Amino acid sequence: MKHSLKIGLCFGSTSGVITTIGLIVGLHSGTHSKGVILGGILVIAIADAFSDALGIHISEESENKHTTKEIWESTIWTFFSKLVFALTFVVPVLMFPLTTAIIVSVAWGLFLLAALSFFIAKEQKAKPWKVILEHLLIAGFVITATHFVGDWIGSTFGG
Repeated sequence: MKHSLKIGLCFGSTSGVITTIGLIVGLHSGTHSKGVILGGILVIAIADAFSDALGIHISEESENKHTTKEIWESTIWTFFSKLVFALTFVVPVLMFPLTTAIIVSVAWGLFLLAALSFFIAKEQKAKPWKVILEHLLIAGFVITATHFVGDWIGSTFGG
């Protein structure tokens, strides 16, 4: 797989999953509002996709070892993978009652992260369970932290 494609897909999909799960869990804990959560997903899918794409663009430029074409390919792939992966979380929020949607969203996100981790481990000839566990533990930390931040915001500011 081309470097630019790999960078864009791996970064964009991971960021799309982790950021969106954190957002969903935190907004649910703080507001319990389906509309707020849907709005948050849409905003983060657009704004954070552009932000991450620009971040990858600048990061790749700063290495001073990629062609302009490779840099733009990484930028575009980051944007679209972040956008698409984040938008997949709209589906469970629209399809299920909110509490169920949160559970389905977290399960979906962890599945996507585990699948990506599996393929990364296979490419690196590493033990998949170690890579998957490491990445899922980080996701678990994000989920826990955003849940408590959402609770705090909700109880402090009447979410």
